Order: sequence, then structure tokens, then C-alpha cells
Amino acid sequence: MSYFARSDELPAWVGALPGGWKSDWLKWSVRLSTERPTDEEQVHLPYISNEDIASWTGELLNDQPLPAESDGRKFQVDDVLLNKLRPYLAKVYHAGFNGVSSGELLCLRPSDIVLPRFLFYVLVSKGFIDSIDAETFGSKMPRADWEIVGHQPLPLPSFETQQRIAQFLDKKTAQIGGLIEKKRTLLNQLAEKRQALITRAVTKGLNPDVPMMPSGIDWLGDIPAHWEVKRLKFVTSAPLSYGANATAEFDEPAWPRFVRITDVDKLGRLRDETYRSLPPEVAKGYLLQPNDILLARSGATVGKSFIYKESWGVACYAGYLIRARISKKYDARFFYWFLNSKHYWEWVQSTFIQSTIQNISADRYGNLQIPLPVNKIEQERIVNFIENTCAELDGHFEKVMFSVERLEEYRSALITEAVTGKIGGLQ
Repeated sequence: MSYFARSDELPAWVGALPGGWKSDWLKWSVRLSTERPTDEEQVHLPYISNEDIASWTGELLNDQPLPAESDGRKFQVDDVLLNKLRPYLAKVYHAGFNGVSSGELLCLRPSDIVLPRFLFYVLVSKGFIDSIDAETFGSKMPRADWEIVGHQPLPLPSFETQQRIAQFLDKKTAQIGGLIEKKRTLLNQLAEKRQALITRAVTKGLNPDVPMMPSGIDWLGDIPAHWEVKRLKFVTSAPLSYGANATAEFDEPAWPRFVRITDVDKLGRLRDETYRSLPPEVAKGYLLQPNDILLARSGATVGKSFIYKESWGVACYAGYLIRARISKKYDARFFYWFLNSKHYWEWVQSTFIQSTIQNISADRYGNLQIPLPVNKIEQERIVNFIENTCAELDGHFEKVMFSVERLEEYRSALITEAVTGKIGGLQ
């Protein structure tokens, strides 16, 4: 007998179910498996962590999972793994082999009335993910335990209908995924074209016929003979400095914005949706000036840069960022564009090889060697060329990105509608 006696007891994302469907708590139709692997299985079975699973698609990011590195839970073919750490990431995997999963994944084993593939689609649906995310505990690393997950509704049609829905979604999501992949390939091509344009302009200039000379730097090659090479610390008007050691917990619009590198999108703009602020008394020692450059010093974004514009309002910067304030003798935008060049990223990678730690200190950034025209007017001409040319490429990039987002939204809506019986012919 269904726990939900009436359709109006169901949450909004499920809505009214078709006749013949029922909806129980997930825990009545799915068992949480907590079986531990033997010592031998721990060594030989492939290991999956939450980082190996793609958000919203359930694809494995690593085609050849490695043996287990830490204690975990054993899973088997047709189990469904659900990430309980930061569930809004929607990391769900329908197991195609036996293995060991990390402790941050719930291993769900469907009963004989639930098709595993149908269960996967319910768990990865936006309504389900939003529902468990709303009940998570922990502010910095929110988690959803089995008590939360097990008390979510599971829409349940007949087994034959589950098969029909799963087959439909397999086909449709594969088609949508193919379109998304083509558009992502185009985005990569646009990004490569953009970087190549920037790299040539900031290392060779705009005149292909000028005499060249060796820069004396292996990763840089030849530069125009009338240019010079300067270390970053010698073109700044103040020492490179670290930002405020504070938590991003406020979003008071009247306070200075608290800029973190994760606020910066692929086109170097600040995202509105990640806005955070600091109290003025905390921010006052870290306020940004127009054309200040911020550099990420650690983590997955190390090497990423951002140039501050006055139009973004009063702002300060986070402690894992380094501020470079370029002297008025130079055009700061030229240095920012150099930090978007291929040669710069080769330098970033070379620092990791030398130190084995993905961290770039203020001292190391200060010793970064940058080619530049001696004449500030030439710097400005190069900057104007880059910005005008990139504006066209960026417009194309945004259109393609918008279409990717719409396809992802369509895929998400399609899954939710299918698993809740809202698509005619599938019920």
C-alpha cells in the first residue's frame, strides 16, 4: 500500500501521478547497502569516488577506475550510487560492474519491483536532487544522509512502464548529449582561437614584419627586437599582496563585494549569482582599485587571473588571491591579456613540475617574466586590437554557451516529466 494516500500529499516536483502509479518512501523499495569489501576485494576491485562521476549525466569521468585507495563500501552491477556530499552536484551512477565506492557515496540496491535504470533516472532528476539538497545539514560541506534520502518519494509505475520510460530516456538523453558534445567541441575551438590570437598579439605584436630577437626565455621564444622583458614585480607600484582571510558568508549589497576567483566566468566577468560581501571594517585594507589584477595562488584555479573594473562597484579580494597593482607607466590591461596567453599557462605548468605542489606564491608570481613593448602607446594599440577582436569571438561563445544551457535544462525537464508520468504514451 502506498504511503501517500492522496496525490496532494506528494511534493510539487512529483505532482499528480497517472492512474496505476503509486509512490512510497524510497526506503521501502530500495535498500541501503553497507557491505564492506574483503581485504582481497579492496585490492582488486575498481574504486569509484564522487569525483569520478559527472554531474547530472551519471557518466564515469575515469574510464579505467583504479583499485581502492581507502576503505569504502562494496557495490555490484545494477546498484545505484548517490553522492551524499554536496548533493546539489547531482552525482549519480548506475553501476555497470562490481566495485568499491567511497564513503561519500550511498550504495542503493533496488528491490525486484524497481528497475535499476528507472531508479537512476529518478535519483538524477532535478526535483529529487533539489528536494534532498533542501534538507542537507552542514553549511560548508552540506550532506544528505540516508535518513533524508530514504524519506523521499519514489514514483513507481508498473515494471513494464519503468522499462519503457528508461528506454525512452536512454535514447533521448543520448541524442541531447550528442548535441551538447558537438557544441562543447565548438566552444573549445573558439577558446583555442581566442587564446592563439591573444598569444600572438602579446608576444609578437601586431606587425608581422618587425625584426625579432631571442627573448632568452625557453618557454617564450623570439619577441620583437624593440620590446623588453620585465619581471612582474618590477612593473608594479606596490608589492604583490594577499587578500582578506575571511569567510564568504555575507551578501549585503551595501558592503564591498568580496571577490573570489570562483566568481569569475570564462570571459573574465564577475558572476551575479555568486555575490558575497565583507563588512567595510574588514574590507578596508583590501579594497581594489581600477585595473588591479588578481591571481589565484592555489587549488584547481591556480594561475587564473582577473582584472578589476570600477563599473563592478566597491570590492575587496579573498586571501587565496594575490593582487598585482601595475604602475601607471604601463597599460595594466596588457599584462592581464598576457596572463591569458598560451605561453603564460606553459609557465604555470612548469612551476608545478619544479615544485610538485600546485601553489604559486607572491614571490614566484613576482618573478614571472613578461615581454612588453617599451612604448605604452603600442601596449594600448595591442590591447585595443585584442579587446575588439575578442568581443566578436566572445559574442559567438556566449550564444553557443546559451544553447548548451538550454539543452541541459531540456534534458533535466524531460527526465523529471518522464519519471513522474507527465509524458503521454509512456504511462
